[in-house]
Amino acid sequence: MPTILLPASAAAFAPRSSPNVVLNSRVDPWLTATLKRINRVKRPLNSVPQHQRCLTETLSGPAAIWTLCSIMLPKAPESELRKDSNPLIEALFNYQLIHIEAYVVHVDMVSQNEVAFKLTPESIESLVEYHKTIYSVDVAANTWEWSEKDVQVKKLQEEFVQAANKFVYRANAIALEGLEEDGAGELLSGRSEEAKNAIMGLFVPLLPPPPRIVDVVRPTPILPSSPGSSNWWQQQQFSLASPHPVPVESWKVVPSSPDTTSSADSQPSMWANMGMSEAQLPSPTPSYSQPYSSSGQYYSAPQVSAPIPQLPLPSVLAQQQCSTSVGYGGFAWDRYQEYTLPYASTI
Repeated sequence: MPTILLPASAAAFAPRSSPNVVLNSRVDPWLTATLKRINRVKRPLNSVPQHQRCLTETLSGPAAIWTLCSIMLPKAPESELRKDSNPLIEALFNYQLIHIEAYVVHVDMVSQNEVAFKLTPESIESLVEYHKTIYSVDVAANTWEWSEKDVQVKKLQEEFVQAANKFVYRANAIALEGLEEDGAGELLSGRSEEAKNAIMGLFVPLLPPPPRIVDVVRPTPILPSSPGSSNWWQQQQFSLASPHPVPVESWKVVPSSPDTTSSADSQPSMWANMGMSEAQLPSPTPSYSQPYSSSGQYYSAPQVSAPIPQLPLPSVLAQQQCSTSVGYGGFAWDRYQEYTLPYASTI
């Protein structure tokens, strides 16, 4: 993007002077028609220098003030505004209409094809006064307090004064079609709204300082080797090793059925006289863990969930008659001849 050069009169706090007008080698017909319309005295406009001289003299007059836009602003801070049920009454008593005026400082129809406007001292003063007495009060009231808040508000006002004096609004050169007699004029074709948005952009918000980063102090984790951590380690071990519900005292357990709590010594003689085929082994019992006593000093005996069969000991078998009459599954070995095959005798 090429560098845009403006005359010295466009600088901040610079006095007004004649605008700098640069025309192309060929003048557009709309500019010729505009100059003929606003001049009361007929002037020859047959060449580029004649157009340039006529336009410069027209825009240099004291009455050559353009109205860029009109802005409705509150008359007082928000806390002092009048409250009424009728919005028309609120608008009449609480708001004012400020006309933003400017004058032309630069016309370039060669490279940029634009016209530059600078605000008049009266418009700058009106904006600065509104910013100091109303806008700054509102933004300060709507921002949380901190130690340097007043300093930041004052700095914000100073920056606005500089920005308002440096403000230059640029528009397309076709905006000169709004030129009227004595060099005054207004922006047409929606350019007034663009100028209003550009001026309202000067009112920047009051930014509080960023919050300070506070270091979070985390407590030191308790290690198993540190003092006072033995109890924690035991509780942690127990919670990991015992996923079952918390056990209770053994004497508080109520049996679900009489069969599950029967003792192994209830019928000792039955196993001595029972054959191998008649004995039925119980199904495998589910795994269980030893119940933990609440006293914390001993483990109580596990509950019997199924009767444990008692097989005869060798000493019991020795007391019986050592003969083939000892039966296994009802088969007597002293009668084996009756079960011999018929063909065994023929051999």
